[in-house]
Amino acid sequence: MSGTVRLTAAQAMVRWLSVQMTEEGERFVEGCWAIFGHGNVAGIGEALHGIGTAFPTWRGQNEQTMAHAAIAYAKGKARRRAQAVTSSIGPGATNMVTAAALAHVNRLPVLFIAGDVFASRRPDPVLQQVEDFGDGTVSANDCFRPVVRYFDRIQRPEQLLSALPRALRVMTDPADCGPVCLAFCQDVQAEAFDWPEAFFAERVWKIRRPEPDAAELAEVAALIRAAKAPVIVAGGGVIYSGAEAALAEFASRHGIPVAETQAGKSALAQSHALNLGASGVDGSAAANAALAAADLVIGVGTRLQDFTTGSRTLFSGRLVSINVQGYDAAKHGAVSLVADARVALERLTAALGDHYATFDGAARAEWLAAVDAHCAAPAEGNALPTDAQVIGAVQRAAPEAIAMCAAGTMPGALKLLWQPAQGGYHMEYGYSCMGYEIAGALGLKLARPEREVICFVGDGSYMMANSELATAVMRRVPFTVVLTDNRGYGCINRLQAGTGGAAFNNMYADCAVEAQPQIDYVAHAASMGAHAVKAGSIAALEAEIAAARSRDIPTVIVIDTTAAPGPGDGLTGAGHWWDVAVPEVGDTDRLRTAYARYIENARKQATVN
Repeated sequence: MSGTVRLTAAQAMVRWLSVQMTEEGERFVEGCWAIFGHGNVAGIGEALHGIGTAFPTWRGQNEQTMAHAAIAYAKGKARRRAQAVTSSIGPGATNMVTAAALAHVNRLPVLFIAGDVFASRRPDPVLQQVEDFGDGTVSANDCFRPVVRYFDRIQRPEQLLSALPRALRVMTDPADCGPVCLAFCQDVQAEAFDWPEAFFAERVWKIRRPEPDAAELAEVAALIRAAKAPVIVAGGGVIYSGAEAALAEFASRHGIPVAETQAGKSALAQSHALNLGASGVDGSAAANAALAAADLVIGVGTRLQDFTTGSRTLFSGRLVSINVQGYDAAKHGAVSLVADARVALERLTAALGDHYATFDGAARAEWLAAVDAHCAAPAEGNALPTDAQVIGAVQRAAPEAIAMCAAGTMPGALKLLWQPAQGGYHMEYGYSCMGYEIAGALGLKLARPEREVICFVGDGSYMMANSELATAVMRRVPFTVVLTDNRGYGCINRLQAGTGGAAFNNMYADCAVEAQPQIDYVAHAASMGAHAVKAGSIAALEAEIAAARSRDIPTVIVIDTTAAPGPGDGLTGAGHWWDVAVPEVGDTDRLRTAYARYIENARKQATVN
């Protein structure tokens, strides 16, 4: 009969987490990012110190951004490993809510351990406690409920006996995968309990590969056989399933071209003859033309977000959705095939045999030639470079790098123009969260230390959250930041103009300020210990990217860019309509024209949910 061991609840939690293993023999939760306060320093802080390197702790600069680093780590590990993040009660906890929403939308595992108020309520109201006048059970941590997959409030030590396995079950489940929040009452963290020794036995968590239903498989196979012009849309589920080789084999064997979502880009190398590039709003001419003409669209591991579907105006053919999560598989009236992506593709290949669809690669070749021209170095002169020319420079200087980004103009431009090797793309675009980039680059490099990581960030997003640059310097985590300065929120400025609005409150020049800012981004990054430099030209940018590889700290390269062109300007057929509501009435001809255009496009939207 197993004995017991007396530990505090916090000590028991970190000890249990330290022995939850992957099939490869690594800790599933690698360690914990921590900023301590009065809600977690005495209990969780003591426990993390006591366990030492068996479950390591890393200090961040902001609760949201250290959580972003954990999210990027999990994405970089294709959901096969994760990290925990702990905060104090109150603002420390609510700072993490944005990151929790980001992880939830992107289906990524993170363990949020938020300090909470006293379960005993003896000293209520404690510092930073949110008091609900009508509900004594509410705390600030209830904000997590809508944005995590599993929420639990630990009000007695023994509740961890069930809460912790439930948390790991969610984080390792391919269909339910997402963030977990354990709101840990601060007095309970410090309470002792006699724990069964068996609770701390090493456990291996295996990630399942659900097989497809036979009837669903047969129906989808029949639809593919009957299709004259099928097209695959590859999403992030391909990467999370490890189905990259299966996708390449399926597409090649059956002659079906592939378009990509933001999350699915680089599942198939751009050099693959059947890769048409990006789908939808930020899509390529080749991919969007093929999707518009397709009589069967086959989504694989995609949640079919509006950017992918052109706000439901791009696909006109039948839709099949292969997804491990039934919720996603049934979207937009799709014929569902609920299964692991790799297994589904393998079973479909077996069912289809030698079936082969015809594919003309001329559109793909024409598109790639246009991209190369669009991204070419500009002629010498005084004109500021475009984002496309910046991307072209990075592509030439670091063709095997992982390009990563999150918000602004660059996500659309990178999806459209970056030509990655397999695994050479990391985009947070489910939540499109400004401020993810620097912290995300840190987490991604920790997950993929063997790869060169290039972080694209605009000046607006850099200003929102840059402090984990100091963490990367302290931990000697090298990556390269390409900071494009267009002097404001250039992306939203273009959207504002495109929807009939006047230039207002996006570019610094259009804001109510007493003086235009003169922000020295080089000096700012250098003050945190990074190597920082201003690139005065595209040629200088390429040289600085090459030089950065010799350093063991982050390099920040600042380059001024024009605010005017968008990612697809000059590329015939690039992009597709995006549903952004335009005011129905207004005082300008520009607004009335934009509304008429909006109504014309809205009439094309499919109505099936």
